[in-house]
Amino acid sequence: MPKAFRELRDELRERLLRAGVAPRHVRRYLTELAEHLADLTGEEERSGRSRAEAESAALTRLGGMEDLAKAMTERRQFQSWCSRLPWATFVLAPILLLAASYLVACFILWSGWKLFLPDTSTPFVPIDGFAIFYFGFGRLLYYSAPILIGWGIALITCRQRLKGVWPAVGWFLLALIGGIADVHASRPAVPGAAGDISMSFILGPSIHGILYNLFHTLTILLLTVLPYLIWRAEKALSLRGLTAP
Repeated sequence: MPKAFRELRDELRERLLRAGVAPRHVRRYLTELAEHLADLTGEEERSGRSRAEAESAALTRLGGMEDLAKAMTERRQFQSWCSRLPWATFVLAPILLLAASYLVACFILWSGWKLFLPDTSTPFVPIDGFAIFYFGFGRLLYYSAPILIGWGIALITCRQRLKGVWPAVGWFLLALIGGIADVHASRPAVPGAAGDISMSFILGPSIHGILYNLFHTLTILLLTVLPYLIWRAEKALSLRGLTAP
């Protein structure tokens, strides 16, 4: 593969991703261009040109950057959903996914209370045996869900070279919800029956509670944004290396 085409391919990939073209369409398009270039090179060689001359002529026939990019960016069906509906991708979907994660975590807490602690008035008591792993999975899901979902946002943002406006909204809402979420266990109405598990999303009733919620929110926010910040730093360093004399 000619060096000129590799440079053209890399620049074209970045341009298409920044324009909102879905990564799968970008990969397929670049593969098709490479195959088309190979066919054009073969035609030029069969016409009597040398390998270098054939590659140069094939690149000319392939087209310039603007024409190649326009062939993809002007067709809406190639746009990713992140570009078409960024509010749904980075705000609505993550919040719904977080709600589903919290629902599963609460169900684990409720069912574990019924299975392992039927005689207690609250599930928040010392436990042992298999109950440690059962409740531990629910606790892990409860605390890690906002961070894991935030990392998913960061992955999509980096992969598709997106601007950080809508992802930032999603990160902030995930961190806020995760920071103020609180699980409550109500005593069972009938002895031996499982009580009720509920969640609230309000700041703590005291200054200490409010400060804890704010600290928890900031911690989640920093952890979720960290992969994106690392990626941006690496991109800046690589660009600085390319432009350095």
